[in-house]
Amino acid sequence: MPPTTSPPCNPTTSLSITETINGSHRFTIQGYSLAKGIGIGKHIASENFTVGGYQWAIYFYPDGKNPEDNSSYVSVFIALASEGTDVRALFELTLIDQSGEGKHKVHSHFDRSLESGPYTLKYRGSMWGYKRFFRRAMLETSNFLKDDCLKIHCTVGVVVSAIDCSRLHSIKVPESDIGAHFGMLLENEECSDITFTVHGEKIHAHKLVLAARSPVFESEFFDSLEEDNREIVVTDMEPKVFKALLHFIYKDTLVEDEELSVSSSSCMSTISDTLVAKLLAAADKYNLPRLRLMCESVLCKDISVNSVAKILALADHYHAMDLKSVCLKFAAENLVAVMRSDGFEYLKEHCPLLQSELLKTVAGCEEDFSGGGKSRSVWAQFSDGDETNDRSVRQQPWEDGVERSRSLWVQLDDGDADRSPGQAD
Repeated sequence: MPPTTSPPCNPTTSLSITETINGSHRFTIQGYSLAKGIGIGKHIASENFTVGGYQWAIYFYPDGKNPEDNSSYVSVFIALASEGTDVRALFELTLIDQSGEGKHKVHSHFDRSLESGPYTLKYRGSMWGYKRFFRRAMLETSNFLKDDCLKIHCTVGVVVSAIDCSRLHSIKVPESDIGAHFGMLLENEECSDITFTVHGEKIHAHKLVLAARSPVFESEFFDSLEEDNREIVVTDMEPKVFKALLHFIYKDTLVEDEELSVSSSSCMSTISDTLVAKLLAAADKYNLPRLRLMCESVLCKDISVNSVAKILALADHYHAMDLKSVCLKFAAENLVAVMRSDGFEYLKEHCPLLQSELLKTVAGCEEDFSGGGKSRSVWAQFSDGDETNDRSVRQQPWEDGVERSRSLWVQLDDGDADRSPGQAD
């Protein structure tokens, strides 16, 4: 009996965040000497202040809160002044140094870890503070008391926990459908104001859309001195290619067409006739860098020994720099096989300037190899009889990589390259 498989599991997630809501209050006690003698356990209260949805107050006891201390200390407390149950909070009490030296007396929960966590206030009137906050005799001769005035700064941090709403109630935003809407505009020809005649076929479009996407169209439509340019004749592009161009301009995607893929077995003479090659030319003509990159990506997948020379020529002609770089590197790493291909003859005849660029790339690959790189040395390719058909090139101890590669090129290009291995000069 075959084992049963568990149904696919779609886990859910949530996030609880615990943090403090902080607030501060400064309480000034003017006439300290008159407050003395109020009595043990009696306090002067600040105004209520709100932190974390609760009311709080500072209580100052001039004669102390604890009868056992016999008025030897002043006491300071923070009290919950509103209704609340099990309110958890962090506190900080600071007696301000009024000399300007900044030597304040600070009691704080915030800058130290608490063994039992934040303090919990059970009900209205619950307090946190110090019965022996400061010895009264010392306070009265200190810089904390100035002009019969004391200043107490209090900070409260109320602990709150909540579920992260962005995770619990996430709203999924669908992918952009602007391309579909503009595509319908193109297909239905609604409000079209420009007509292209491409080899006798009428194709309708919209000036604003084309101008927004292509600076070439923008210049053609709005910088022209001709007032009536509602119809343009296109002579250098097939209708299928122009429609694929408009498809990208309106939808920002490539058309779905088998001709976009260049088979690795395609003849060299047909690569430039493919839709993707012609679309690359259109991207260059109308200055559409994104379309150019899309075409480069398609062509890059079909680089082979037989196709690289022709694709390199296309990339160079239509300013496809990323594709050109890939082609040069591939050709340099497989130089022997590429130089024997039919496409290389095309490259020599139609793009002689690319020879120098290829030589520089070969030199760079040789330097990478000598530095420990993984690329297979071009010279090693020549010494391999299986790949070179017994051709041999005598290695020279030249330090200049370009000169070394140029010699390789010349020896392959003349009759000396057919010598048998080991044949002396």
